[in-house]
Amino acid sequence: MAEQTGKKKGRILSGMRPTGPLHLGHLVGALGNWADLQDEYECYYMVADYHALMSEYHQPETIPQATRDVVLDWLACGLDPQRSVIFRQSDVPAHAELHLILSCIVPIGWLERVPTYKEQLQQLRHKEINTYAFLGYPCLQAADILLYRADTVPVGEDQASHLELTREVARRFNSLFGELFPEPTALILKEQEGGRLLGLDRRKMSKSYNNTIDLKDDPEVIGRKVASMITDPQRKTKADPGRPDYCNVATFYRIFCLELYEELEVATKCSGAGWGCVECKKNMYAGLAEYLRPIQEKRRELAESPETIDEILQAGAAKASALANQNLEEARRLCKLTGKRVP
Repeated sequence: MAEQTGKKKGRILSGMRPTGPLHLGHLVGALGNWADLQDEYECYYMVADYHALMSEYHQPETIPQATRDVVLDWLACGLDPQRSVIFRQSDVPAHAELHLILSCIVPIGWLERVPTYKEQLQQLRHKEINTYAFLGYPCLQAADILLYRADTVPVGEDQASHLELTREVARRFNSLFGELFPEPTALILKEQEGGRLLGLDRRKMSKSYNNTIDLKDDPEVIGRKVASMITDPQRKTKADPGRPDYCNVATFYRIFCLELYEELEVATKCSGAGWGCVECKKNMYAGLAEYLRPIQEKRRELAESPETIDEILQAGAAKASALANQNLEEARRLCKLTGKRVP
């Protein structure tokens, strides 16, 4: 089993690719949960810039700023560098070396059957990602997790199967070379009360679909985006009754401004045609803007001290490297890669 610190339940490794602004889907699906886990687990949160390069290699100049934006959003949403290790993947070279070692034992068929591989090929079909690296990204993902001997990985309920490859890689390494890596288990993230948050067009909220409300959007931008939201397609006129359990605007109310939802009796007004969608959206926008206000204020404050982000990433890389290098050396020993390494 992985080493544990103090009374922590276990060790977590998770990360995000710096490929664009983080949005409300990230906040609801991951960041809020990540912040809550910091006191229970030994947390390593990684900005996965190697993974970003796999799809953004044609414009690598965007990755450094996107990395800073990711960290700003993390901090603004409650991640604390005093309670978590926050670092950039490429600052820890051991990720790349363990990836190479594991790639020697991972059959190609395992990679081709990973659900997210086909999903990403479809979502990013406007980009040339039929590359050696992109096919092997699940192997790098396994290396990311196993490098820290993380025994827990937080995932959404629909993503639990994606972790199975990492478990298979751990088993295969352990059977070939000797016991080293724990088989990480999925920690199913709690769902946000209020329903499933969808994008502006009622599809999954995704940068690929250009249907997001970003955490750093200013109020004017958020207002325009809310005004464009698709509501209940069966409600063609103000006189038609709506379905608040179906309408995405009502879901936003329930997740981000439940008190306002109840105070304004949104469900009753919608189902009884007591008001129109335009008025409903305007009130929801006000509640959403108020919800995001403290997050955005903290983000602006942090952005005024860019050196703080550099310091956090440097300190995080030092902490991550200490553990990563220790586990990599053990993996090298078991694989009989015993040559003397030059510092």
